Amino acid sequence: MSHTILLVQPGARPETRTYCDYESVNECMEGVCKIYEEHLKRRNPNTPTITYDISQLFDFIDTLMDISCMVYQKSTNTYAPYNKEWIKEKIYVLLRQAAFSPNA
Repeated sequence: MSHTILLVQPGARPETRTYCDYESVNECMEGVCKIYEEHLKRRNPNTPTITYDISQLFDFIDTLMDISCMVYQKSTNTYAPYNKEWIKEKIYVLLRQAAFSPNA
């Protein structure tokens, strides 16, 4: 478990910057998925069920002005930065594990 801070800037203006923190990298990646799901709900308020595939999620991530993570490194007592591509890679692994999980 590594404390993770998600930094997001959806628009061009600096005022759109926000952050969230999570207890682990996986929780953070689930948080990114939830941000996209909330975006879809706002765009489709009358749709009872929202579905999407990973390529649509990645396209959404690519439209963000900036998104990155700061992950706590216990060995150095510092936070290491990770970029958009790293986030997409971690989401891919997380969703693949969920798809092949016996509890899914």
